[in-house]
Amino acid sequence: MFEISVEGHFDAAHALRGYGGKCEALHGHRFKVVLGVRGEKLNNIGILYDFVELRLKLNQVLSRYDHTNLNDLSQFQEENPSSENLARAIHGEMKGLPGLAYVEVWESPESRVRFTPG
Repeated sequence: MFEISVEGHFDAAHALRGYGGKCEALHGHRFKVVLGVRGEKLNNIGILYDFVELRLKLNQVLSRYDHTNLNDLSQFQEENPSSENLARAIHGEMKGLPGLAYVEVWESPESRVRFTPG
């Protein structure tokens, strides 16, 4: 089994409703997003997935989040724009990608969430 990943990032603000701490106030992050793909079969030139193509697909999704207030987006009107919910939302937007294994969202160099369906 092979597993490859690509990274992208975007800058956005959010506020965690009901948090009860400083993260309830509007604040921003440079979110790093890691997209992981798994598969057993390589193509005829010996690669699982073209890194350039995979990064382009990820960046198309991330561009919709860049320089936004995540709380203003339709998918976060009811649920908090937490890193957990963000990872699940990005994964949902990447559905249909062959071998899609996980999406990680890093909101700081020390804090990350990994969403794997199941």
